[in-house]
Amino acid sequence: MLLHDNMRFFRQAKNWTQEDIASKLNISPHAYGRIERGETDVDLSKLMKIADLFEIRLAELFGFDVKNILNFGAYNSGTQTNNNQTHCNISACTAECTELKIKYEKQQILLEQQNKQIELLNEMIALMKANRLTS
Repeated sequence: MLLHDNMRFFRQAKNWTQEDIASKLNISPHAYGRIERGETDVDLSKLMKIADLFEIRLAELFGFDVKNILNFGAYNSGTQTNNNQTHCNISACTAECTELKIKYEKQQILLEQQNKQIELLNEMIALMKANRLTS
């Protein structure tokens, strides 16, 4: 994923709007939107502020973490890692994994809500049956 894609991902993970981030950065929502769409370059100090807002390291904003950097270095130096995995764009895989994890967690919440609704419906059915028997 590209930097601006990562910014959008982290913003959405926090359930923040572009206006929320713009306000925290003291810039207009239009200016932040242009940054997130990759239409404008951003200086390093602004990127550091953005990473701080997301409570992540700057390297994570770029899609790198220590594991990715080590794997990237091992791959580029010609040494194989001992995990028998096919090498690919590691930052994209990490971001995709995080995105899938968030989707999974949302699905779990929906499933819990559905289970609660089923329990309530079963209780209503039981009460209706009991009421019918006593009538």
